[in-house]
Amino acid sequence: MGVPFEALIPYGIMVAMFGISGAGLSKIRSMQNGGKPARHSIDQWDRQMMDRDRRLTGFLRGQTDIADAPVGFELNNPWRLEKRFY
Repeated sequence: MGVPFEALIPYGIMVAMFGISGAGLSKIRSMQNGGKPARHSIDQWDRQMMDRDRRLTGFLRGQTDIADAPVGFELNNPWRLEKRFY
C-alpha cells in the first residue's frame, strides 16, 4: 500500500520553511559581515584588530590599505579605563 500524496504535502511545506529560514539566516549573517564568511575561534588579538579596523573604517570587518590614518584617529584611543568605585 502506497503513501497517499496528501501526506507528503506537510513534509514539503516543512522542508521549504526550513530551507527558507536557513537561507535567510545565512544571507543576514553574510550581510552583517560585509559579505565575508563568519569568523570562528576569535582570540584577544583578533578582537583587538577588529576593534582597530572598526575605528579606522567604521565597519567591524572593514579593512583599508590607506597608509595614513583618517582625521581624528589620533584622538580615538582604544584603551578603556576601568570604572573607579569608592
